[in-house]
Order: sequence, then structure tokens, then C-alpha cells
Amino acid sequence: MARVRVANDGGFGVGLALAVFAAGAWALLLAGGHEMRMSATPFLVGWTVMMAAMMLPSVAPLAIVYHRSSRDPAATVALTTGYLFVWAATGIAALAVVRVIDVGMLGRQAVGGIVALAGAYQLTPLKAACLRRCQTPFDFIMRRWRRGRRGAVRLGLDHGLYCVGCCWGLMAVLIGAAAMSLAGAAVIALIVFVEKALSRGIGVARVLGVLAVVGGVAYAIGS
Repeated sequence: MARVRVANDGGFGVGLALAVFAAGAWALLLAGGHEMRMSATPFLVGWTVMMAAMMLPSVAPLAIVYHRSSRDPAATVALTTGYLFVWAATGIAALAVVRVIDVGMLGRQAVGGIVALAGAYQLTPLKAACLRRCQTPFDFIMRRWRRGRRGAVRLGLDHGLYCVGCCWGLMAVLIGAAAMSLAGAAVIALIVFVEKALSRGIGVARVLGVLAVVGGVAYAIGS
């Protein structure tokens, strides 16, 4: 296990910077309207901005702990870039889905099924395992510490992959059930943050999972 020295300064600045960037991303989304363009480049750019708005607050604890350990602002930027790159890359899968399926025209059964499936995933051991990795930034860094800025990028990539493992069901709801609306994105961003920030986030995830399964099934069979 690597030795990590933690300083007591710099955390506020990192947290503030991420909050500012997230707020700027939300402002860009609001200025650009509620619909994402379907051609590849505009879609992927818009998706990346949306992921920055939604996910930067949830990576703040990791970035703060890392910055206090490394005392290298450029390395902290590298870590955050690696994390955001993973979420930007998921836009390729999202683009493939929306090109094959008109998500705005899905019927009740499909929408309810997506919500129920996402809820069922919230109850799985894999969800819990990925969420635990996301909830413990100090432990994550201690176990996966790599020196230098390349190491910081790798650390961000690793954390991003666990975050995708934790949140892909919620993103499926965003794409399929919420049709990538900004209101849906805001709700899911709040859920992601609460699950990661609270010590009992796994319990929150399971309660939301049960509600999603029940609500999704009820919506699918409703008239």
C-alpha cells in the first residue's frame, strides 16, 4: 500500500474551482436549450458538457484529497481530466442509443421497464461495490496511488470507471426515460451526489432502487 502524505491546505480552492466549472457547464446547457443535436460532434460536445455539470461535484472529494496529498495543481487537473474523459467516452454509447431509438417516442412499457431495470441494478452487489469505491476517496488513493501527472490521469480514469459502474443505471434513465432533459439531469446529478456524499449512501441507493422498481412497473402497466 502506498504512503500518502495529506496536507491541510488547498482543498477549498479545488472544491471552489470544481463548483465554478460545474456551474458554468449548467449555464451552457441552459443557454443551449433542452435538446441535444444528433450529429456526432455536437452531440458528444453537449454530452461532455452535461457530464461535467452532473459529475464534477461528485469527484470533488477525490480531487481535494488528492490535491492535499500531491500539492501539485497540474496533477489535480490531470486527475479530474482523466475522470471526465471516462464520462465523455460514455457519450459514444449514448449517441449509438439515440441514433437507433427515438427516446422521445418511447411508450409507457419501455419507459417503465428502463426505470425498473435501473432500480433493480441499485440493489445489486456490483452497484454496492462500485459505490463503496466512490465513497472512500482517501482509501481509493492510498490503494491506487501513482506518482506524477500520468499517474494522476490513470487514477482519474480508474475512479471514473468505478463511477460509471455505480451510475450507469441512472444514466440509462436519463437517456431513455427522461429523454436527456435538463430537469432529469439535475435530479440524477443530485441522486449521484447524495449516494456518494452520505455515509449511508448505499442504503439511500437501495431505497431508491425499490422505489424505482415499484414505480417503473406501475407506470408500465398503468393505463
